[in-house]
Amino acid sequence: MADPFSAAVDAQWVDIPMPGGSPRAMPAWWARPAAGERPRAAVLVLPEVFGVNGWVRSVADRLAAEGYAALAISTFWRTAPHLDVGYDEAGLAAGREHRDQVTTDQLLSDVAAAAAWLQAAHQGDGLAHKPLGCVGFCFGGHLALLAATLPVIAATADFYGARVSTFRPGGGSPSLELVPEIPGRLWCFCGDADPLMPAEELRAIEAALAAHPEAGHRLLIAPGAGHGYMCTARGDYHPAAAQEGWAALLELFASSL
Repeated sequence: MADPFSAAVDAQWVDIPMPGGSPRAMPAWWARPAAGERPRAAVLVLPEVFGVNGWVRSVADRLAAEGYAALAISTFWRTAPHLDVGYDEAGLAAGREHRDQVTTDQLLSDVAAAAAWLQAAHQGDGLAHKPLGCVGFCFGGHLALLAATLPVIAATADFYGARVSTFRPGGGSPSLELVPEIPGRLWCFCGDADPLMPAEELRAIEAALAAHPEAGHRLLIAPGAGHGYMCTARGDYHPAAAQEGWAALLELFASSL
C-alpha cells in the first residue's frame, strides 16, 4: 500500500530491546514528524491480527503527519515477528493462530519496553517525561484496554476491541474488569453493525465506563458501521465513520497528551 504521508514524515523499522537480557528484539514501525520538527507527544499503535501491515504503518505515519511520534509494535513478535498478512480468510486464520498465544503479562511487558525505548532513546525530542497515548484496532483494541492500565499511558483509543467483557488474553477474568485500574482516559469506538460486538457487549462496556464518570471515559458508537470500519483495506471500511473516528482520536490525544 502506498503511504500518502511519506513525504511529511520520517519513518523506518526499528528493533525495541526487551527486558531481562533477551537476545531478541521486538520489531516496530517508527514514524515521526519530518526532520527538525519536535513531536508534540508519542503514541503507541497496536495492530489487528493481520500484523504491522501497510495499513497499520499508515496509521503511524498519519499520526506523525499530525505532529506525533508514533510507534507501531509487533504484538506477535514472539511467534511471528514480521507478520503481515492479507485481509482474507487465510490471513485471518494465520493471525488468530498467533493472537491466541498472546498473554496479558506479555502485552504489558511489551508496552512497558516500548514506552521505555521512547522515553530513553528520544530525550532530545522532549519525550522523556511525557505521558503516552495508545491506539489499537480489533485485537489491538482489546490489547489497548489492557495497556491503558499502565501509569505511563494517559489516553487510549480502543477501536472495536471485541470480547473485552468475556475474555482476557492468557486467561483470567474479563479484561473489562480492569477499567477501575485505568489511570488515564479510555475511549472505546465501535460500529452498531459490528457482528463481533453484540448488544450485550456494548451494554457491558457502557456500564463499565459510566461507573467512573470522573475519569472521562467514553463509548462512541458509529451508526451503520461494521467491524474494521477505520481500515481502508477492509470490506467494512466506512468513510464517514472513519473520518469521525479519526477526528475523535485526535481530540482525545490533543486534550490529554
